[in-house]
Amino acid sequence: MGFKKKLYKYRPDREPMPIETYRTKKRVRLEPSDPASIQRRLRQLLADKVSGNLLGLWLLVPEHLRLGTWDLVCQWTGQPGERVEPRLALQLVHEAALCVSGVRQARCLSQKGFEVANGLPFVATDQAIHHLLDAHTVAEAQRLQVALGLLRRARGHFLGNLLAIDPHRMRSYSKRQMSRYRGDAESKPFKTAQTFFCLDADTEQPVCFTTATSAASVSQATPGLLRLAADILNPDDAQTLVVADTEHYTAELIDHVHQDTPFDLLVPIPDHKHQQQQMRAIPSDAFTRRWAGLATAKLSYQLTHSHSGPHLQLIQRSGERPEEYAFKSFLSTRDRNEADDLTLRYPKRWHVEEFFNTDQALGWKRAGTTNLNIRYGQMTTALIAQAAIHQFRQRLGEPHSSWDAKHLAHAVFNGIQGDLRVWDDTIVVTFYNAPNADRLREHYEHLPEKLAAENVPPQIPWLYNLKLDFRFK
Repeated sequence: MGFKKKLYKYRPDREPMPIETYRTKKRVRLEPSDPASIQRRLRQLLADKVSGNLLGLWLLVPEHLRLGTWDLVCQWTGQPGERVEPRLALQLVHEAALCVSGVRQARCLSQKGFEVANGLPFVATDQAIHHLLDAHTVAEAQRLQVALGLLRRARGHFLGNLLAIDPHRMRSYSKRQMSRYRGDAESKPFKTAQTFFCLDADTEQPVCFTTATSAASVSQATPGLLRLAADILNPDDAQTLVVADTEHYTAELIDHVHQDTPFDLLVPIPDHKHQQQQMRAIPSDAFTRRWAGLATAKLSYQLTHSHSGPHLQLIQRSGERPEEYAFKSFLSTRDRNEADDLTLRYPKRWHVEEFFNTDQALGWKRAGTTNLNIRYGQMTTALIAQAAIHQFRQRLGEPHSSWDAKHLAHAVFNGIQGDLRVWDDTIVVTFYNAPNADRLREHYEHLPEKLAAENVPPQIPWLYNLKLDFRFK
């Protein structure tokens, strides 16, 4: 009778297997990942002290405490805090904050304070991170987005009155067979990894996203995106307006928004020749003059192939003399104030493009694997990094707070010389060349007392309840 080997692997209480780590660019080794080994070696690193140029990343630790990042990653990994998995998730969050991409072996992030900020004595390899991401589903990543969104809504990051939705297509160099996307009539079609974002257009902060293969259309992807936004914002019916571009002008999507969501939708009607002819034929008395050079009209509109409606056509007429008139028209799913929607609300849709330019380097610029569960996990941890960085920007002050994510990572998180040591129960990080040091000193010196005053526990759970403080010299 034969016996199976290595049955110890299937014991429910077995210790975690050793994990592959990078010590240097050329040195890969297996490290024990059981809780006792992690704690012992991490405390030894703290006792030995740390010096480097990645200690600026520690400025995000107070923002993680305020935001509740640790509870989020523990919930997503499904593991208690002493295990390695939530700490690997923190490594993903901090890699996003540093705007690093590509093969981890070429980054050489170890021995500079980066791994200690994650509650680890090592930097995990691509293979170890891949196993972490591959162990979780798309639904789990979406639940993580909802949990993060609820925390951000409670902290006032979202107003929830005006949302902008837009697809973000990243060029993919995958060898897989997939549909190709053509940006315009002249460009050559190319492979893409599609991500669909929902942004609070008033606060300019991302609410949620969905991702899909290049075959997914806007009509297929947007219902799931709006479902996530509704779970986060819990809007009252007819209170939240969603603005979109012409790509979202489809009968299927407009019917869905009108019948199955609590949102209003405002979307441009494609500017075809016959559409212009129809608008020019509208009598002048149908328009309401708003101010010099602008008049608006509101007409009933039935979209072809739509199973709901009729909807409303909002028309914007620019110019003073008939020969100078220029027309634009929009479809609205509910009766609203057209002057405010067209002149105040819809122009804020461009904030979503500004968001891509500012923050896409966090993890939404380079398309890696096309395994959707892995992409969801990686990009959702980048969403956590963006939330923490947003809070940090508010404390940093101008002009540094207006830098894009890559500039901020290079100048602050990866550009401040410092050292780290432990005094009693407090980790003290000393910076020697911090930008805007007076402003940072105001917010981060005597940090435990400041956090306690905000009713935020100053103990860092992934660093065994040590506290954190900063010095600026």
